[in-house]
Amino acid sequence: MPERPRALFAMTAENVPQVFPPDVLARLRETVDIDPALIAEDFTDPRVRAALARTEVLVTGWGCPRIDATVLDAAPRLRALLHSAGSVKGFVTPAVWERGITVSTAATANALPVAEYTLAMILLAGKDILGRRERLRAERVSPGWGFVPGIGNHGRRVGVIGASRIGRRVIELLRPFDLRVSLTDPYVDEAGATALGVPLLPLDDLLRTSDIVTVHAPDTPETHRLIDRRALSLMPDGAALINTARGALVDHDALVDELRAGRLSAILDVTDPEPLPADSPLFDLPNAFVTPHLAGSQGNEVARLGLAVTEEAERLAAGEELAYALDRAALERTA
Repeated sequence: MPERPRALFAMTAENVPQVFPPDVLARLRETVDIDPALIAEDFTDPRVRAALARTEVLVTGWGCPRIDATVLDAAPRLRALLHSAGSVKGFVTPAVWERGITVSTAATANALPVAEYTLAMILLAGKDILGRRERLRAERVSPGWGFVPGIGNHGRRVGVIGASRIGRRVIELLRPFDLRVSLTDPYVDEAGATALGVPLLPLDDLLRTSDIVTVHAPDTPETHRLIDRRALSLMPDGAALINTARGALVDHDALVDELRAGRLSAILDVTDPEPLPADSPLFDLPNAFVTPHLAGSQGNEVARLGLAVTEEAERLAAGEELAYALDRAALERTA
């Protein structure tokens, strides 16, 4: 039986038992030689430095320290970095790719709960859940069984901004519903959109023709304030904006103005800044629904991330191609 590759956890210690519960950890340890009691929260720690010299696989996660040339010099045998979360931008440096180290991320697994959250919010927005809740609060009387014009999800137009992992999953989850879904993404061509089963539109056209707009683009210099005052003005009266990507993609001052005017509603799982200051009007506006960045993996969902890393470790040990390897060139277009 071949010797198991030596591996090392690099993340905040409290995350290891959450992301790798006993059954997942046991499976991981069948594939790699890893000590769950030794966790690299600081690469300058003498015990960690000694372990790095023998490490072939880094199992990273939330709170991983920055991996620069100095760290890599201490890890001459390192050949793979398996990340048990989404983005690696906060700690992976170009030196990792320059030394030929394979990088894999569990971002695809983390995309699932975000897409599920988005699906739920799209369907609720189509029912005008915020407006109807506020009316019930104000009147304290059931409106009865009369039909409410202008609400419902039959034929509702949904615009998806960004064919990211999450954006693609959202499109997939929306297929069983009687919704009209469109996409905008500068990196997707007509053939790509056809493969996803949705029409491809310029951003302005998507904003003009969508009852619900959901944002799934990465936070890059090109997308900073992508949804600005002009973009918001293009959305039709009564439209809803959903943002589970990054807060910096939306001009919050302009959004607040639209919300105060009562023209739009918003569902925000991410904000700018994050967290919001206590006096932010977004907490009090009746047509704003703000959640504390919880669309991603929470509770029992985080074990899915550990399982994704474990499966990647199994592929690596077997000499197989990794399922979620991250290309350096694609990093600029991802979160």
